[in-house]
Amino acid sequence: MISLVLKPRTDDKRWTAARSSAPVFVLVSGWRVDADGTAYASLRCAGTRGGSAQVTASAKAPDVAGAARAAFTLEISVVRYAQEG
Repeated sequence: MISLVLKPRTDDKRWTAARSSAPVFVLVSGWRVDADGTAYASLRCAGTRGGSAQVTASAKAPDVAGAARAAFTLEISVVRYAQEG
């Protein structure tokens, strides 16, 4: 498991969600935002397959309509567990 901590933003935008481009390799299994604006995501990686995924965190101003936009991207490469035999 990987813990991703995103500090509060300096602009008026707030973290809204985290998403994985390939949940079969990296799954966002937990998400929370504290009152001070710090966001926490728990990422789980598959050990049976190897591949890569992009985890994006989106942010938006709370008083503006419309969808949140990606504000942070993390690229993760997953390596399979070693097998005996």
